[in-house]
Amino acid sequence: MNVFKKSTATLLTLSQEINTAYMRTMSFVLLCAICFYTAAYARLNAGKDSWAFPVATTLSAPVRDELPIYSVETTEPVVALTFDSAWGDEDLNDILSILEKHHAKATFFVSGDWVERYPDAVQSIHAAGHELGNHGSNHRHMPQLSEADMTDEIMECHRRVYALTQTDMISFRAPYSDWNPSVVAAAKACGYFSINQSVDSVDWKDYGVESIIQTVMEDPDLQNGAIILLHNGATYTKDALDELLTRLEDAGYSFVTISDLIYTEDYTLDHTGRQFPSP
Repeated sequence: MNVFKKSTATLLTLSQEINTAYMRTMSFVLLCAICFYTAAYARLNAGKDSWAFPVATTLSAPVRDELPIYSVETTEPVVALTFDSAWGDEDLNDILSILEKHHAKATFFVSGDWVERYPDAVQSIHAAGHELGNHGSNHRHMPQLSEADMTDEIMECHRRVYALTQTDMISFRAPYSDWNPSVVAAAKACGYFSINQSVDSVDWKDYGVESIIQTVMEDPDLQNGAIILLHNGATYTKDALDELLTRLEDAGYSFVTISDLIYTEDYTLDHTGRQFPSP
């Protein structure tokens, strides 16, 4: 009987020790699992956030909520013809010939990669007396970039054009007309005026020759100091250009470059981006 009692007590003690060890082991395993899945979840969400919401580095100094220049207040019946150059160059000679026919000077906003592909085209634009403007190096959405990358986009294009022409550009147009105050501030820090447009021909949508002409001529913002957006490399632009310039001339307008149109000091901008000389 005493032997039985001792055996029973021994088994009970052993069982308790096994249960205690088991519970400690399971608690440790559970704790490890919680830590693992918490870390994995945090890592996964961090990856999704950085992929879905690229956040630009803020400018080192506060920026004023300033628009690019869309048009310019002037009593002179002038408009600025501008061409964004980021596609091909197959229509450029025709465009330059038509501009020469109308004694019209234009501003060509060239992207850095276009300059790299078509250096002869850049030289032809410059040699014909037209103005070159900066369209960024790689045609990127500028507001999505950090301050350093915005600066690189602007200045790399600047360096490429300067290497070919030994001229400094002063006008910058953001690709896709995609602006925010930080882009305007970055351009200003690089020595550039930010230029958008008040009249968009929408020629890149390839609606046809008459559509380009009507879109420009019927735009309510076609007035003194308007900035007109066109593209070389679009399907119908060169075919519409001669008639478009004729109709603009018949309406009393002549053509100037951006640098001849804008005020470079002592000016204000209204809420539409129209530039006014300071009183």
